[in-house]
Amino acid sequence: MPLPKLVVVVGPTASGKSDLAIVLAKKFHGEIVSADSRQLYRGMDIGAAVEPGRWVKRGTRRIYVARGIAHHLTAFRSPAKPLTAAEYKSLATRAIRDVGARGKLPIMVGGTGLYVNAVVYNFTIPEVAPNQALRRSLEKLPTATLFAKLRQADPVYASRITPQNRRYIIRALEVIAATGRKFSELQQKGKPLFETLLLGVGRPQAELYRRIDARVDAMMRRGLIKEARTLGRRYGWDNPALSSLGHRQLGLALQEKMTLEAAVDLIKRDTRRYAKRQIAWFKRDRRIKKVRSASAAAQMVKTFVKRPN
Repeated sequence: MPLPKLVVVVGPTASGKSDLAIVLAKKFHGEIVSADSRQLYRGMDIGAAVEPGRWVKRGTRRIYVARGIAHHLTAFRSPAKPLTAAEYKSLATRAIRDVGARGKLPIMVGGTGLYVNAVVYNFTIPEVAPNQALRRSLEKLPTATLFAKLRQADPVYASRITPQNRRYIIRALEVIAATGRKFSELQQKGKPLFETLLLGVGRPQAELYRRIDARVDAMMRRGLIKEARTLGRRYGWDNPALSSLGHRQLGLALQEKMTLEAAVDLIKRDTRRYAKRQIAWFKRDRRIKKVRSASAAAQMVKTFVKRPN
């Protein structure tokens, strides 16, 4: 039986992934499934760069629609209930199949590499609940120390990620502590669930950094500081969802641990560093086809959609 088709758009933050995905969705009657680990949560619209939209009723369900395109797994979850990668994979797989079953083209878009790979390569992911006490203790350690711990506990997984990726390092150490097994042994590829076209959006470094800085400034004008204050009061600064770019740094300013100006500069710096890690992550996947323009991407999708399974 032929596999359902799936288009995936990946790339670093602020590279224009969402714009391209919406262009493709309009041209090929598609719907978008988010693969962004922060856009999943409610109340984080500005900091997570959620496309402005509205909720509409479709039968018995409510669907988020932005720029005329249905978006799935967007702003649907409370930050009080952090989502694991295993849960994400299950929800995303279900959403993709639902989109395809209705005769639409599912387009997954985002920069969270683990989420993308979980679906594209059908990773088996251990369902281990977050251990907040362990996370708090690990968060106190320098990144280099954390990576050394991971390299000792699981050298194979350590070789797959960048040494600066604190979130992935901490999650791997958390799973290893809970299961007593190496994370790389638990995270295995399965048979493909979908026939997939992987498109990679990129920008020259200087241009990407300018876009990042401009987007941070725009977020501040839109009210990012107010959004961060509301989230911190409601969920507490130890909430894992508030470790995201923007909210974390502004949390330090709101707790009077640094000035607001310094926090904004830190957001820009940390976002640039995050973009570098995303580029390194996706660069390892040779199946990703580099996108030079929206028209070139549309031609690749047209060929992919017409190709018999």
